[in-house]
Amino acid sequence: MGKGTHRALDRVQQLARRYPYVLQCDVRQFFPSIDLTILRSVLASHVTDPDVLWLIDRILESGTGVLSEEYEMVYFSGDDLLAATRARGLPIGNLTSQFWANCYMNPFDHFVKRELRCHGYVRFVDDFLLFADDKATLLRWRAAIVDRLARLRLTIHPGAHPRPVAEGLPFLGFTIYPDHRRLKRRKGVCFRRRLNQLRAAYEGGEITLDQLTASVQGWANHVRYGNTVGLRKAVIGATTIPPQRGSVKEEL
Repeated sequence: MGKGTHRALDRVQQLARRYPYVLQCDVRQFFPSIDLTILRSVLASHVTDPDVLWLIDRILESGTGVLSEEYEMVYFSGDDLLAATRARGLPIGNLTSQFWANCYMNPFDHFVKRELRCHGYVRFVDDFLLFADDKATLLRWRAAIVDRLARLRLTIHPGAHPRPVAEGLPFLGFTIYPDHRRLKRRKGVCFRRRLNQLRAAYEGGEITLDQLTASVQGWANHVRYGNTVGLRKAVIGATTIPPQRGSVKEEL
């Protein structure tokens, strides 16, 4: 509890105020790359109930190969051609997938905190940031990260490199600076389009005013975690609600 997107945004900005440099990485093909044999081993190190392990096995089997078309084969040191047949991939829609993905990355989190001794570390699913006082430290950590992730049969995008936090950090839909946050432009554009669709749906009697209001309030409550007062006024203040031409359809 208490470890959602807004908590992550707050923590990243807190670290951006404390450290001058950051290494931001994201795992390539994260959910399609998760190796089910490794995941089963990680879960079994904490779960001993045979019935629960049996259920875990059934869930893992049900998702085998579900993301195979999205996976581009990566060979690691010591692999042979049979490595291509390893069971991998977690179906993103499963309720267990998000939790198990965090379990899968848990050994890596401990490595960063305990072995690299990185005090400025934030991870949100497959996107993670390491903060430090100099670029040399981050370059050394990057090499160690690549080696450690290989044990989990994971890779990071090659463009990850140390840079000043003052440039702004794109993270969870915002660009974070030490002293302010901006909503990414495409997020604002997407909501404007969404709002036009909602207005049309309300005008046509497909949704109620309460449903329209709830969608707008949900967006406003999220983007208020950035410096978006002007944006909210521009988007919401300039929106007029047309009268309904029809009636809301009854649910069957």
